[in-house]
Amino acid sequence: MMHDALAKFIRKHVHVSATELQTISHCFKFKTVARSDFLLVLGNTCRFEAFVLSGCFRIFTIDEAGNERTLYFAVKGWWLMDVDSFMHQTPSELNIQALEDSEVLLIDKVDKERLYRELPVVEKLFRIMSQQALIAWQRRLMRNHCLTAKERYQHFTETYPTIANKLTDKKISSYLGITPEFLSKIKKRINEE
Repeated sequence: MMHDALAKFIRKHVHVSATELQTISHCFKFKTVARSDFLLVLGNTCRFEAFVLSGCFRIFTIDEAGNERTLYFAVKGWWLMDVDSFMHQTPSELNIQALEDSEVLLIDKVDKERLYRELPVVEKLFRIMSQQALIAWQRRLMRNHCLTAKERYQHFTETYPTIANKLTDKKISSYLGITPEFLSKIKKRINEE
């Protein structure tokens, strides 16, 4: 039986029958990921697309100087993967790490492609998801280019209050593209206002 959260997500975006949901559910595998464990390690091939049932993940890379650069966080109801590695089955340039004990549903490339062939509604679902992800990336790029670091931090804490409370300054600053020291100054200024 399909997990209720995934069924609800699917039905929010496309109309599917109970039979179609059952077919889809057989392609997903449940996995628990302990806090600090990696779902994907840089250099390995991403062989899954994951739907987060619970917990929180950080998707990040490490630059040539050894600094962690967080692309995004994923919490309950979000999807995570390395799109490039998954699509091309090449070594990943990303790490996916659980920031707390987490649960996910995983689908591999073979099952996803089979669902595309058997159920056109699945292709529509993933097209809609891809469009939404592209919009989110575009908005993030616009914020990074147009907002100050303080404004980006405020947007992050207002948009993702549950994530912000779980993260260290180092992880948040890695996402915002600033140093932890500069983030501390921003937080101090905000508290003084």
